[in-house]
Amino acid sequence: MIGIFEYIWKRSRREQLVILLVVCLSFPFYYLSLELPKYIITDALQGRAFPDGQVTARLFHIALNLPDALGGPRVLFEGVQLDRLSYLFALSGLFLLLVLVNGLFKYAVNMRKGALGERLLQRLRFDLFSALLSSGPEALRRIKPSEAATVIKDEVEPIGGFVGDAFVLPVFLGGQALTALAFILVQNVALGLMALGMIAIQAIFIPRLRREQIRLGRQRQIASRAFAGKIGEIVESIGEIANHGTSAVEKSQVAERLEQLFGIRYRLYQRKFAIKTLNNLLAQLTPFLFYAAGGYLALTGRLEIGQLVAVIAAYRDLPAPVKELIDWDQQRLDVEAKFQQVAEHFELDGDPAASGDDDKGEATASLPEAAAIVAQGLTVVDQAGDRVLDRVTLSLPLHKHIALSGGPSEGAGVLARLLGGRLVASEGTLTIGGLPLAALSPAARGSLIAYAGPEPVILDGSLRDNILYSLRRADADAAAPSGWSIDHARAQAEDEAALDRKLVEVLHIVGLADAVFRFGLASRVAGEAKTPPTLALRISELRTRIRAGLAARGGEAAIEPYDPARYARIATIGENILFGVPGDPALVGTRLAGHGPTRRLLSDLGLTDALVGLGRRMAATMLEIFRDLEPGHALFERFSFVAAEEFEDYREALGRLDDGVASEGDRTRLIGLAFLYVEPRHRLGLLDPALQAQLIEARAAFRKWAEGEPGQAIAFYDPQHYCAAAPLRDNLLFGLVAQDAADVAIRDTLAELGLDGEVYHLGLEQPAGYAGRLLFPAMKAQLALARCLIKQPRMLILDNALSAFGRAEARHILERIRAAMTGRTLIVAGSEIGPDQGYDLHLAFDGAKLAAVQGAVGAALPSVDLDATPEHEELRALRAVPIFADLDTPHLKLIAFTSERIAFAAGDRLFRQGDEPDAAYVILSGEADVFSEAAGGPALRMSSVGRNAIIGEMGIVTGDPRSATIVATTPIQALKLRKEIFLALLTEVPAVALSVTRLMARRLQGNLQTVRRRRGN
Repeated sequence: MIGIFEYIWKRSRREQLVILLVVCLSFPFYYLSLELPKYIITDALQGRAFPDGQVTARLFHIALNLPDALGGPRVLFEGVQLDRLSYLFALSGLFLLLVLVNGLFKYAVNMRKGALGERLLQRLRFDLFSALLSSGPEALRRIKPSEAATVIKDEVEPIGGFVGDAFVLPVFLGGQALTALAFILVQNVALGLMALGMIAIQAIFIPRLRREQIRLGRQRQIASRAFAGKIGEIVESIGEIANHGTSAVEKSQVAERLEQLFGIRYRLYQRKFAIKTLNNLLAQLTPFLFYAAGGYLALTGRLEIGQLVAVIAAYRDLPAPVKELIDWDQQRLDVEAKFQQVAEHFELDGDPAASGDDDKGEATASLPEAAAIVAQGLTVVDQAGDRVLDRVTLSLPLHKHIALSGGPSEGAGVLARLLGGRLVASEGTLTIGGLPLAALSPAARGSLIAYAGPEPVILDGSLRDNILYSLRRADADAAAPSGWSIDHARAQAEDEAALDRKLVEVLHIVGLADAVFRFGLASRVAGEAKTPPTLALRISELRTRIRAGLAARGGEAAIEPYDPARYARIATIGENILFGVPGDPALVGTRLAGHGPTRRLLSDLGLTDALVGLGRRMAATMLEIFRDLEPGHALFERFSFVAAEEFEDYREALGRLDDGVASEGDRTRLIGLAFLYVEPRHRLGLLDPALQAQLIEARAAFRKWAEGEPGQAIAFYDPQHYCAAAPLRDNLLFGLVAQDAADVAIRDTLAELGLDGEVYHLGLEQPAGYAGRLLFPAMKAQLALARCLIKQPRMLILDNALSAFGRAEARHILERIRAAMTGRTLIVAGSEIGPDQGYDLHLAFDGAKLAAVQGAVGAALPSVDLDATPEHEELRALRAVPIFADLDTPHLKLIAFTSERIAFAAGDRLFRQGDEPDAAYVILSGEADVFSEAAGGPALRMSSVGRNAIIGEMGIVTGDPRSATIVATTPIQALKLRKEIFLALLTEVPAVALSVTRLMARRLQGNLQTVRRRRGN
């Protein structure tokens, strides 16, 4: 196994030599900076350059002592004559220049070392990632995703720092600095104050300069987290990478992320060493002041030369070299141990050569027509030492459909995973066309073979990204910004349009087409540039055709059209006023009540008082019917306009309104509540035709105001135009949906015109979430199947890949896959595959052994009369029910408000005997018969029920299945009390629980009396 110093030298030989050259060039300048103080003391201070009382001395005299053969001594520069004080300052200035030069050398060396360390860290991470992709199934089984991400991201981090700091810079200890400063102060207060002043400057400016360094540090942390997330995703989907031969794509993406991380870290090094250089400069500036000012003091007799030399020596004191060597050695041992562990973990061989082109040979990959899959003595042993595949010898013909019968942990599933490259055989051989399966290159395997297992892998991207992942190919010329492109030829598509058609075909095969179409209808296409052009241009025609299709199916009533001249009954009051899709958050929900222009329009039209009154009645009703429920109860979230924590605020607002002292905030709150009202849903009888007409006037006034304002606060509904801010379904239907019948008409209409592809295209942009967290398990399996089918593999292996589906749905999907794979190899492993399902070859496994081989042998919403008062009708019906007869009006209103009004036609079953009790029904009008169904015999009519009767409530209380079947004999209007709501009422409202208990007691007494009478007879 390669060692760290060998790895560093192989990967950075040239960079190391460059840094060593720079260091060698700095030695003469560093030597001069050490030599110059001696001349300052002896020549300038002690006067050696001014013998015999000379006033001036020559400085910078440069001469060459050449032999006579070369012309004798030669003077290059006569120098300059300076007096003693000028001589001193000139030498001190030269010393300062040398300090600057040495600082620049130090900065250059530090930057080169930092870049070298980061580059080597980048290369090490890339080498580890390449080794990970090249690992076999057995090695990958030992690597945990989180562990691999942590190793590549964190554990190799110190290596870059070690390479950059192989020659450790002196470390000044705080105690040494304080000692040196105290010593200087004792020798001379003035020089001590100078040193203290420089330290103060460092303390003030350096922290400010480090703010950018802190920001870059945060960026590095975020980028590192993103890098770790990508590594974790790749490790989790490593099987799919091998399955589709996309290792080159993943390498290019990781290399791009590493380059981004390197840029951040390199900028951080720039800031770090710039601060360090400035810090060193300020530290070295103090000796310059010592030489100049201290020398001046010495010359004037106020400072002894020995004191000056001692001060300078103390200031330049450094930590002991032994301590530095110990620290370096400790760091070396630590980093070397970490590197050795990482290299062993990933089996890093240290070969600096590139791994080669992963796509090499893909173009010529094919399966011979007459070849076969041959296994000889194939054995697989698990980690416990048990044989999960035991000495299997067989020959499977290619271009046939083959069934492997057995569970995932039995021989059938193990053989499927072997063929898919997810396992390695312990013994025996497995060849395809005479070539060992393991000898296939990753690109050839990804091109020829597709494997779908019981645990589908979903990538963090759109549905389209997930399906087309198997078509990704790395671009050698890096033409694509991401480093990869889609290989249309692999999907047998000439261009992007043909690929879209192939996608739709695959969606239909795997049963995902309906879901993707619904995603497309629900998508919002923001911005005119992204609006589907054909759908937008033909929107008026499409709306007419869809309405005609609904009418032909008898479902025209499913849509309430958007009509600027009509009030939309199943929309809120606020939505009716806006009549469009708001882009300003101030126009959404109750916040519309606080919108100044809207309030002025309502005031001008005389609607303010009406809406305040409507909101007041809504608030009063909520306070009345929910007063006995505890905060946080589920009924609040489902039915109340008012949150539990706001009850007291509304109660106080109503009190102030009754007293005539309501504030503008109270009125705004009540208007906001009124904006949420929907008459057919809430059935409080608060919206009459006159108020509807006024609201339509407010709609027209609001649009006139909004169209005159700059910007686009709202996208209005227009019968002739496409509304880019609204979902596609709303644009096509141009109305509010009362039931789901409209989607079929939309799909059929668009399919007739050849426009359904645009909707599928939009639906495929639906995000899947990390690891498919936004999708149901069945949809994940469908995506994995589609990913395999889109690349047109020559061999498809389904290893219990349909376990997420029901038996019937799995059978239909498999039939479509078999039709699509006609003429190609299909291997299906499953526990419910029989020999009579039409496969060319059926292999049955008994545990780990091959046992046998056999050849081929919705109701529409009820209309609501706006002039009626359903609240009173429902209260009367509930009051006539025995168990509710003793309840007060607020509790009756609570039951009516939380119930659902539902209609049954004559002959409809309300429920069947033996069903699980899910609701109770209060009959408002109509009659029904009660039947008892005996096993093997005809149903016996027991009795009939009519208006004001409650049925099904005992099953909810006892939890027993339905004891009878209820069939409507006439049209019925009923209130449906769902189980969870009925039980909540029993828990929260003692009066209801007491009434039910009394009813059960009376029924029990009646049953006992009946038994006594029968015994008496």
